[in-house]
Formats: sequence, structure tokens, C-alpha cells
Amino acid sequence: MSNLRIGTSGWNYPAGQGTWKGIFYPAASKGRRSRGGAKPKFDELAYYAEHFDTVEVNTTFYGQPKATVAQTWADRTPPGFEFSLKLYRKLTHADISVVPSLDVESIDEYRRGIEPLASAGKIGALLAQFPPSFKQTSESTGYLDALLQRFRDYPMAVELRHRSWSDDFSSTLSLLNSHDAALTQIDEPKFNVSIRQNQLPNISGFYYMRLHGRNAAQWWKHDKSEDRYNYLYSAAELADAARRLVKKFYLYFNNHFASKAVVNAVMIKQQLGEPVPGVYPHEFVERYPETASIVSTETAPLLVE
Repeated sequence: MSNLRIGTSGWNYPAGQGTWKGIFYPAASKGRRSRGGAKPKFDELAYYAEHFDTVEVNTTFYGQPKATVAQTWADRTPPGFEFSLKLYRKLTHADISVVPSLDVESIDEYRRGIEPLASAGKIGALLAQFPPSFKQTSESTGYLDALLQRFRDYPMAVELRHRSWSDDFSSTLSLLNSHDAALTQIDEPKFNVSIRQNQLPNISGFYYMRLHGRNAAQWWKHDKSEDRYNYLYSAAELADAARRLVKKFYLYFNNHFASKAVVNAVMIKQQLGEPVPGVYPHEFVERYPETASIVSTETAPLLVE
């Protein structure tokens, strides 16, 4: 397997104007009904795994992962496929001024929930995504150090969003490097107190990058939350990211509106000479003709009984 992993942030976008159905996923499932007359179910994760070897999971941020669900993910993906999972928000968005110590019970519950993926060798990294209010202080630095220690047996990527962490960049890198943790590089519209990043490989562990899009006009003001991710990177913009690739590299596109994350993922794969496996619906190329010379098309969807 390559040290370069390129995928998207999530695989299930079933509703809204930004749905993936009828673009990346076939518009309608075709196939014989089972003996009981039930309509065959389309397996989005299995289909996705035919095209990419990694995915970033967002649902583990909003709720603790369940071992039963994690086991199905492991079973529905091929050997070598990797999941990068966000930490539960109670671990990254706690008010440490009120509760300064780690919630050990929540950490243990989280670890139990992802164990099936760990046992299958299918965990890429765990993503600790902190809010913009998480500033660099002696208190927060101690909290982060303790959290990384608790998850020391997993590759950890840390997303810091307040500028104080880049104002004292050497201390930030020293802390992360002491745990071989990745500093998550973020491509998105910035605000005044956003962390400043040079996107250089200045960490000793691995590289983790998240591209959300650059739709500044709708980033803060939008009718629906999906609107902020309505952005397609150009080939030139992707080339800038491609030049950063070093060591083991995880790159996830979160500009998920109408499968644009998938489009950019296959575009950058082509730029890097990486294989672009799987077959894509004709509707995908019709919507995004820039992919016509990159992907193979076929109409047959993947069905499970």
C-alpha cells in the first residue's frame, strides 16, 4: 500500500442540493429482489471503498462510536482500507476551565467503540479537532499533552484553530513532535484569529491535511450548512497541495457539496500518478467533465441482499 492516502470526509450525503446520489452514487439501485420481495439495498461504504482506500469519519464526533457499527465498517471494506476517526466532542470541546482533567470514562468508551477497526488494522489516524476557543495556555497545553498520552498507541492528528498556537509555533510543534502527532493542516476561509499555517512538513510523525473549500462568500452566511462546502478546487490549486506530500500523508476533501470532494480527490490522484480505481456513474462525468479522462464509467451499481 502507498504511504499516500487520499479520500473524502464522510461517504453518506443522501439529501439536500449537495447530495451525492445520482452523481457519485448511482441514481437508482438495479437488481433482482430477494426471495422475500425486499428491494436490494445499495451499500454506499462498500461502493466508496472500491474507489478510495481511506475515509474520514465525522459521526464519531457527535456520538460515541459503537463497536457493533465499527465491526460492520470493517466487514464491508477490503483489507488495507483505513478509517480516520474524529474524537468524541466531549474530549475536545470540554470547558477545561471548569473540568480541567480528562474524562477517562469517555476515553475508555471511545476506545471500546473503535476496537473492531483497530483489531482489523483499519485505523489510519484519530483526529482531535479542537474549537477556535481552545487557545494556547499552560492549562490547554497540559490538557492536550495528557490527551495525546492517553491515545499514545494510535496515530494522532491534532486540529488547532486559534492563532495563539501559531504565534508560539515552536512550542506547539515541540509538544506534537513529542507524541509523533500530526499538526492538521486546514484549507478553508480564515478569520482574524485563525491559526496561521504554512502547510510545510514540519512535523516528525505524519502529515494530515483537510481541504474544506474556499467558498468565503457562504462560509459564515448561508441558507443551509452544506452551502459552505460548495466549492470545487481547480487543478492549479490542487497542484499546490500536491507539492506538500511527504512521509505518510492523509488528505481528506470536505468540500462535499454534490460530490465535489470526490471530483477533487480523483483529480489530485491523477496529478500525483496514483491509481484511480473503481467505476463511476455516467452522471458523474456528465456533471464534472474534467474527470472524463481520469475515471472509468459503468452503470452497474453495487448491491447487497
